[in-house]
Amino acid sequence: MPLITITDRATGSTARIAPELGFNCFEFNARARDWTIRVLEADPAFADGSLRPSGHGIPILFPFPNRIRDSRFVWDSREYIIPANIGLHDKNGHAIHGFCLDRPWRVTEQGDRFAVGQFQLSIDAPERRPLWPADFRIEVCYELRGSSLRCDIHIENPDSVPLPWGFGTHPYFRVPLDASSQLTSCLIEVPANQEWALRDCLPTGERHEVPREKDLREGEYLDVLKLDDVLTDLDDSNNVVSCSIYDEAAGLQIRQRCGSEFREYVVFTPPARPCVCLEPYTCVTDAINLHARGVDAGLRVLPPGTQSHLWFEITAGTLLC
Repeated sequence: MPLITITDRATGSTARIAPELGFNCFEFNARARDWTIRVLEADPAFADGSLRPSGHGIPILFPFPNRIRDSRFVWDSREYIIPANIGLHDKNGHAIHGFCLDRPWRVTEQGDRFAVGQFQLSIDAPERRPLWPADFRIEVCYELRGSSLRCDIHIENPDSVPLPWGFGTHPYFRVPLDASSQLTSCLIEVPANQEWALRDCLPTGERHEVPREKDLREGEYLDVLKLDDVLTDLDDSNNVVSCSIYDEAAGLQIRQRCGSEFREYVVFTPPARPCVCLEPYTCVTDAINLHARGVDAGLRVLPPGTQSHLWFEITAGTLLC
């Protein structure tokens, strides 16, 4: 299947995108000083389409990130049920990660160091259109800027009814950051003050102060962490949320920045894999059902004919940069 390679000629940084696999940016090699940092983790077989689409690179999660309880919800007095043969479902039968990550996107524009992909539910997955309250159009632009990978996201409601939505990404960051280093030298930092209480990966609706074993505000070493948690109440600076991965032995770091519209962070340490997932979400898991219960879960509603803009940026470099 055709892949897109973008290059920042000034630095030699490169990224590769798979339009037919959810417009997944599955490879980002950042050049910083004399280093080439392999930022993202993806199996070499991912690009042939034979592997789970949510398990590699940067899966795009829309119009809902993470799970919908029992694959069903009610909106505007109508019940919606997502069948087991459509999209992704977890082992408990909950729909997971939206409608876009396992389907082809259309490439609408491309240059040496950028690429734009677009997905519209009624056009690119018409069989899924009855499963969501409104049609939607999402456009993603990846652009290399030196040792940074910038992503701009535009979400549009082309329908005549309101669009409920949540957006997230599921990036797999490779650790350690250099072949000569080790996991015991790597730590992550996430500025979260609270966590969502979970039961079987689904929020109960309650939030608590982040416990000591999940407190990443001052950084914590990855070799002692086993997490699959939704953190919230994020500190920001000038409406920008920043989290980091540090490899002290290699003297390297990765920083992910995003707008404060991203109010949750899922932190996942995949077992037996050389990576960690730092996942910015605009809403919590199962937000559409929590919203119906009156819980402030971050669900957003876009009026007809309007759009919303989001962004995130991943930068790799030395600890002195």
